[in-house]
Formats: sequence, C-alpha cells, structure tokens
Amino acid sequence: MASRLSLLLATLAALTPPAAAALAPPSAFSARGVHAAVVPRPLPSLRLASPRLAMREARLAAPPKMLADAVAAPQPEGSGGAMEAFSKFSALFSNLFPLWTIVVALLGLYAPQIFMGISTSYFTGLLGLLMLSMGITLTVDDFKRVLLRPGVMVLGFVGCYGLMPAMALGLSKLLALSPALTAGMILVGSINGGQASNLCTYIAKGDVALSVLMTTVTTIGAIVMTPLISKVLLGAIVPVDAVGVAVSTVQVVLVPIVLGMLANVRFPVAVKRVEPFSPVVGVLCTCVLVGSAVAQCSAPILAAGLKLQLAAALLHIFGGLAAYFVGKPLKYSETVCRTIAIETSMKSSAFGFLLAKLHFSSFMVRVPAAVSVVWMALVGSSLAVAFRFMPVPEGEE
Repeated sequence: MASRLSLLLATLAALTPPAAAALAPPSAFSARGVHAAVVPRPLPSLRLASPRLAMREARLAAPPKMLADAVAAPQPEGSGGAMEAFSKFSALFSNLFPLWTIVVALLGLYAPQIFMGISTSYFTGLLGLLMLSMGITLTVDDFKRVLLRPGVMVLGFVGCYGLMPAMALGLSKLLALSPALTAGMILVGSINGGQASNLCTYIAKGDVALSVLMTTVTTIGAIVMTPLISKVLLGAIVPVDAVGVAVSTVQVVLVPIVLGMLANVRFPVAVKRVEPFSPVVGVLCTCVLVGSAVAQCSAPILAAGLKLQLAAALLHIFGGLAAYFVGKPLKYSETVCRTIAIETSMKSSAFGFLLAKLHFSSFMVRVPAAVSVVWMALVGSSLAVAFRFMPVPEGEE
C-alpha cells in the first residue's frame, strides 16, 4: 500500500511539481528509490491565449526584418488585385486610342446632336483636365533637364512653323484644292501644337516634359508666327487676338500643369494612387473634344470630298514621319525623336477653326480645320500606339 501511495505521489509530482512536492512526505520518495527514478520536470504552460494576445507575442518575438517583410508583403485580397486589373484595362484602353478616335469622329459626323451640349466653357475645361492629367506625371527636374537642351526646342519650333506650313501649301497645290480650301490648309499648317500631343507623347513613352514645353512655346509663338505665315503664304493678314491667346495659354496649359506638379510635390502618395487613371482620363477628354469639334461642322466635312480628306491625312502623317527621321541624324535619343514627331504632327486644329471662322468670309476656309481635327487625333494616336510597342534603348525609359 505504501509502495502504491509513493508511486501515485511521484506521478503527481511530475505533472504538478509544486503542489505534489508539498503533499508528499520526504520518506515516501526515499522508501523505494522513487525520488531517484522519477525526476520532476515541469511541463510548459497549456493556457489558451486570445488571438490578439498571440499576435502581439508573435510580433515581439519576430526579428525586425521579418516584421518589415510581413508589412510590405502584398495581400491576397483587397485593392492590390483591383489596381492590377485596372492597370491592364488602362493599357488596353490607351492602346485602342485610334479606334476610339474613329468612333467619336463618326458619331460627330452622323449623330452631331450627341455633342451639341458641350459649350465653349466645357471645351476649355476638358482641355484643362487633359493637361492636369499630364501635369501630375511631371517634376521640376524634368523641366530643368529639358531647358538644358535648347536645340531640341528650336527643332520643334521649326517643324511647327516651317515644315508644316510648307507641306500644307505643297499638298494643296499637288491635289489641286480650291483657293478657299488651300487657305484653310495653310492656316492649319501655321497654327501651334495641340494639347492632345502631350497625352500621345505619354502613351508613346516619349519625353512628356519636353512635349509640354514645346506645346507652350509654339502656342505663345502663334501670336506672331500665325499672322506672319498667313501674310507670306496667303497674301492676307489674319489678325490674332494676342491677349486672348496668352490668356488661353495660361488657363489651358500653364495653370493645370503647375497644379499637377505641385500636387506631385506636396501629395506624392495621393498622386501615386491617382496616376494610373491619368491615361484613361486623357483619352476620354481627347475623344470628347474630337467629337465636339467634328459635330460643329459635320455637314461641310461630308461635303468636302476625298481630296481634302487625303490632304489633311497626308499633312499629319508626313509631318510626323519627317520630324522623326530628321531627329535621328542629329543624334537625338529615341524618346526625343518620338516627342518631336508627335509635336510636329499634331496641331491645335480647333484654334485654326476659330481663326477661319472669325477672319475669313468664305465658310469653306474653316472646313480643313474641322477635317484636320479628326486626322490629327487619328494620326497622332496611331503614332503613339505604334511607338509604344517599339523598344526604347536601355537607360532612356
């Protein structure tokens, strides 16, 4: 009996050492050598911790690097998957830019009532939103880098006000356009670069900062160059409201760009989240602008005939290709050549339409500008998508 009692007490001592040791008499362990055979070893605590407490203890026990990796690790669910899906959609939507241009141009031609509600103020606001969507992708360093290369700016200016007017005159003579249509073509060739060129440069993986500066410089230059070229090539002076052009340049180009850059500096995290939406917003704005411009003179566009369509298309195609291949022998980078090509090809046809409407008595003078809106957007977006799929040399991204 004593042997059994000693064995039971020894077992209890192994399970709960403090309590069993207090109950067991010293003689019980030494009577048959049980104390030597059974060494009390305390077991680990079996208490059940709450999930929150367990997580806290795991964090305290984990090395700092493991903690950092855990925080940075992507989550299987949540916004990460949604943003990845949107990025794919954005790329596909931007790559189909030429298709959207054709669709809205056809809508403007055959269903102009869709766009009739877009007033001048909305038109200006959409242009500003387009520029803002590009401004958030820029930094001050981008502009500093561009200003160190004035030769590129000069080349873009010559392409806009030298190459394009001469090409417009040559195509008009070659295709035997009427005097009114010839005047309209020359007017299109002698106006400034279009704001949509900045979006196309972004899609083409070109130099967006250079594109913005070229657009701004040619827009300001239109105050002098457009009347001068019109006088030389048309034999008539086309008055330009210098103050109006300057104010429009500030409102539509400079202010949105500066606001976008300030947002990039002050709120970088928020801008990073918004930036993936920039191409989609730009494409949508451009499409609405194209549809609106075409809708305003759909009837004369349809009545103009194929010769005018061909002249407008070739003007933008040849202008872009010529500018691209001129930049290559001058040892400019691929991104710069793409930018010059798009800036030269794309014109502010809406401005040309306005000048023709205000300063020429013949209605047909404004028709080339309306036709140019379609071909400018179509050719520019096609160039952008084509460039996007062309490899950029390493180090130029």
